[in-house]
Amino acid sequence: MGFTDLVSDAGLAVLNNWLSTRSYIVGYSPSQADVASFKALSSAPDASKYPHAARWYKHIASYEDEFSTLSGDASKPYTAYGPEVAEVTLNPAKAPAKAEEEDEDVDLFGSDDEEEDAEAVRVREERLAEYRKKKEGKVKPAAKSIVTLDIKPWDDETDMKALEEGVRAIEKDGLVWGASKLVPVGYGIRKLQINIVVEDEKVSLDALQDEIAELEDYVQSSDVVAMQKL
Repeated sequence: MGFTDLVSDAGLAVLNNWLSTRSYIVGYSPSQADVASFKALSSAPDASKYPHAARWYKHIASYEDEFSTLSGDASKPYTAYGPEVAEVTLNPAKAPAKAEEEDEDVDLFGSDDEEEDAEAVRVREERLAEYRKKKEGKVKPAAKSIVTLDIKPWDDETDMKALEEGVRAIEKDGLVWGASKLVPVGYGIRKLQINIVVEDEKVSLDALQDEIAELEDYVQSSDVVAMQKL
């Protein structure tokens, strides 16, 4: 389906939801998909209502002078990207009636009889209580990911040791900093490439990148270059 509208509140909500788990419209680096979507917006999204879209817009704006050099098909419209099924209804007036949610607990030991005696009710409630207890006792292992971040300095005079110390000083429950290295990017500039392990439900990569961006004396931008589920 793709994006159908990036101007209305509903369209911006779809964009914001799409970017809640992504740094870019597609892939792990800026591309023509970001350019097309960026140009479709009339202005920067309201950060208080659409924080992920606003973060993305600000980041892509930093590449505005380099739009023509970014990879991808520049002829594709922004509608070629985005979710296959919209996360929110773009036209509420035509929204289909919400299907009744099935209540597994209620139907599990239900009876078709209109009237039940006290003993039947007691047995059913005991079984429901036993089922809930078993269900609550099952603990799923936390889902984790290994992520590689590229953190770019402003120039060749940036203190990379201080930059890395500032980055590693960021602490979050479910975040573990791993190995790092400095990678040459040209003209004497080196970027910091660092690995992290995150618990998916506890750590938002967007929020982490926002915190890294707050090290504004050292950090120009950051990108997710690789991600693998554990």
